[in-house]
Amino acid sequence: MFHCIPLWRCNRHVEMIDKRHCSLLYVPDELYRYSRSLEELLLDANQLRDLPKPFFQLVKLRKLGLSDNEIQRLPPDIANFIQLVELDVSRNDIIEIPEAISYCKALQVADFSGNPLTRLPESFPELRNLTCLSINDISLQILPENIGKSLSLLHRLEELDLGNNEIYNLPETIGCLVSLKNLWLDGNQLAEIPAEIGSMKSLLCLDVSENKLEHLPEEIGDLVSLTDLLVSQNLIDALPEGIGKLRRLSILKADQNRLAQLPESIGNCESLTELILTENQLQSLPRSIGKLKRLSNFNCDRNRLASLPKEIGGCSSLNVFCVRENRLTRIPSEISQASELHVFDVSGNRLLHLPISLTALRLKALWLSENQSQPLLTFQNDIDPESGEKVLTCVLLPQQPLEPDSKGKVFSWASNSVALWLVSALRLESWEFDPWPSHTKSLRTTLSTKSSYLNSAKKETSSHCQLFLFSANLTCVNISMNITRFNN
Repeated sequence: MFHCIPLWRCNRHVEMIDKRHCSLLYVPDELYRYSRSLEELLLDANQLRDLPKPFFQLVKLRKLGLSDNEIQRLPPDIANFIQLVELDVSRNDIIEIPEAISYCKALQVADFSGNPLTRLPESFPELRNLTCLSINDISLQILPENIGKSLSLLHRLEELDLGNNEIYNLPETIGCLVSLKNLWLDGNQLAEIPAEIGSMKSLLCLDVSENKLEHLPEEIGDLVSLTDLLVSQNLIDALPEGIGKLRRLSILKADQNRLAQLPESIGNCESLTELILTENQLQSLPRSIGKLKRLSNFNCDRNRLASLPKEIGGCSSLNVFCVRENRLTRIPSEISQASELHVFDVSGNRLLHLPISLTALRLKALWLSENQSQPLLTFQNDIDPESGEKVLTCVLLPQQPLEPDSKGKVFSWASNSVALWLVSALRLESWEFDPWPSHTKSLRTTLSTKSSYLNSAKKETSSHCQLFLFSANLTCVNISMNITRFNN
C-alpha cells in the first residue's frame, strides 16, 4: 500500500509555493521549513489577518503575493526581505506602509492598491529600483506633498497607477518622472493637468479619463513617444493644436466630452488607428481627417454632424465607421475610396439617399435604421379591382400573405415585383435585433431570386434599393424604421 509522504519530509529545497484561494485563516507553519530556499510565495485570496514574526524569516523571497486578504498591518519586519523584487498587498485593510520598507532595495514592482492609505513613507525615494507602482483606489482626496516629492525621485519608475482615487490636484513634480511609460490617473477629480507633464518624453500611455478636465495643456504635444491618449468622460470643449505633434499616437479616445470641433492638426497624427469621439457636440469634421491613412476604427456616434467632408475617402485603411445619431442628410460619394470599409453605421440620421458608389465597397454590415427622409407616407389614388372603389394606397400596402419556405422561415412570394421587394424589406425590419449573419445569408439567396423578377419587370426603385439587392458581399443589413417615397 502506498502512503502520501508530506513534501517537507522528502524535499526541503522548495522554491515556489502556491496557496491561493485556500481559505487560509493563518499562515501555514510548514512554510517556515523552506526559509533557506523559498523564493516565490503566493497567498492571495485567503482570509489572512496577521503576518506572524516567523513569516519574516523567509529572507530568500523574491516574489510575495498577499492580495485579497484582510491584513491590517505591515510590520517593520518587512525590512528582512532584502531580496524581494515583487510585492502585491493590494485589496487589504492596510492603513500605513512602514518606513522600514526602504530596506527592500531590490523591490521593482509594488502594488498597494485598494488599501486605505493616506501617505507614503518618507523613506520611499530610497527604493531606487522601483519600476512599477500601483496605489489606485486608496481613497486619496489630495495627493500628499510627500507623495509628489517621493515619486519625483524614483527616476526608474516606468508605470504609475493613481486611478480611482479622489485626487483633485497633481503636483508639478510629476514631470520629473522622465522614465515613466504608463500613467493612469483615471477616475479622479482633476480639473487640470500641469504643463510640466510635457517633460515626460518616454510616456507611451496617458489615461486621464473620468475626471473634470476642461482642457488639456498645449504641452501635451511634447509627449513625442505617446501612443495611447485616453481623455474620455471629461468636460473638454477643444483639443489643443499641439496634439498634431503626436506622430506616434495610435489610440485617441475623447468620447463623452463637450468637443465642438477638432483641430486641423489632427490630420498630422499619422499613426492613428482608433479614434473614438462618441457623445460630443461636433458639428463638422476637419478636411485633414482624410490624411489619417492608418485609421481603422472611427466612431463619431451621437454628435451634431450635418455633413461629412469628402476627404473622408482618404482614410484608406478605414474598417469600421460609425456616425449613428447625427444630423446627416447625405453621404459623400468619395466614401467608396475607403476600400477597406466593412462596417458602416449611419443609423438615426436624416439621409435622403445613399451614393451609388457605395456598391463598390465590400461591406459586411450596413446600418440604415431610423433615417426618416419624409415626414409622412405618400399616398396615391387607386381603384380597388374587386369593388371598383377609389382607395388610397402607399408603399407599405398591400401586405402580402406570408408562406413558410422549406426550412420553415417565412417569406412572401407575391406576384407583383415591387411588392416582392417591399415584403423583403419588411422582413428585414422584423430581424432588426437578430445578430446572426447566417440568417441574412439565407435571405440573400431568396432576394437574389426575387431580384430577377425585379429586373424582368423593369420597375424603377430608389438607389438604396439597388444597393441592397446587388451588394454581393453584404451579410448584415438594417433598414428598419425608415419612411421612403416611391414614385411611379
